[in-house]
Amino acid sequence: MSLPPPSDAAESWRGRTVLVTGGLGFIGSTLARRLCDLGAEVTVLDCLLPQYGGHRFNLEGYADRLRINIADLRDTSSLDALLEGQQVIFNLAGQTSHLDSMLDPETDLAINVTAQLRLLESCRRVVPGVRLIYASTRQLYGRPQKLPVDERHPIVPVDVNGINKLSAEMYHLLYAKVYDLSASVLRLTNTIGPRMRIRDARQTFLGIWVRQLLEGRPIEVWGGEQLRDFNDVEDVVDALLIAGERLNLPKEPYNLGSSEVISLADLARLMIELHGSGELLITPFPEERKKIDIGDYYSCYAHFKQATGWQPKRTLRQTLRRTLEYYSTWLSRYV
Repeated sequence: MSLPPPSDAAESWRGRTVLVTGGLGFIGSTLARRLCDLGAEVTVLDCLLPQYGGHRFNLEGYADRLRINIADLRDTSSLDALLEGQQVIFNLAGQTSHLDSMLDPETDLAINVTAQLRLLESCRRVVPGVRLIYASTRQLYGRPQKLPVDERHPIVPVDVNGINKLSAEMYHLLYAKVYDLSASVLRLTNTIGPRMRIRDARQTFLGIWVRQLLEGRPIEVWGGEQLRDFNDVEDVVDALLIAGERLNLPKEPYNLGSSEVISLADLARLMIELHGSGELLITPFPEERKKIDIGDYYSCYAHFKQATGWQPKRTLRQTLRRTLEYYSTWLSRYV
């Protein structure tokens, strides 16, 4: 039986102490802003490494409503003190580039595994009663053997990033079972919206498409036939908040996803339509990318829907329109 979302989210979060790791990044900043609006006492942790998604402008207008701690999760010297008194932790810090993980696997290991294990150890020592939500990825499934992909699908990562995110996910679930830590895992699909990285394709390929379109360059699509699903970042924040509230949520991974499925070429055409102009350039896959491409992918999110009542509210067209409007105004801040 599905459980309805809480009727009064503001009442659920008002006055609660919340830490968001990766809180200056795309999803983290969107979550932090929502939490502030709901009355939570928010601390964000971010290392602001230039090749990743953190950006101070993501919290423009909110800096005086929360606490910003610029630190690297790999440095545990001040982690215990930062965790003191926290009731909920949304653990969004991570390295997301699949190609970077292949070019520099040790850095990916340090960020996506070692740092995560250190955070869990600190939680076990300092705040054993904390509610902890970890943002994992659909990448760990690898190339789909069936569609849509549900949580029973075989786990066969095609890159270092997928292996490391899987390891971090398993550490969270292990600590939940062995040490009774209240932890849940959400496996995110392609998340898009305002404040995503558009300087390059390290975070999402759609980000660089936005930049190409707004700068008057062709949208370069590799292949184009691959099918994907997308979640609006606000829908993902809805899911994170619901998971953060549900202390009785079974300690197992949950897919997010969308019922809207679209080819990459059609996605680019839709962006051009919404923008009112643009050009599509379909090219062959670069060899180094083709080796780790997963082909068609879209998720089944029925398990999380059944457990919580969550489902996406925003259409892909609405999300793309809002995203293009945002970057039409703030492009110079992000490039």
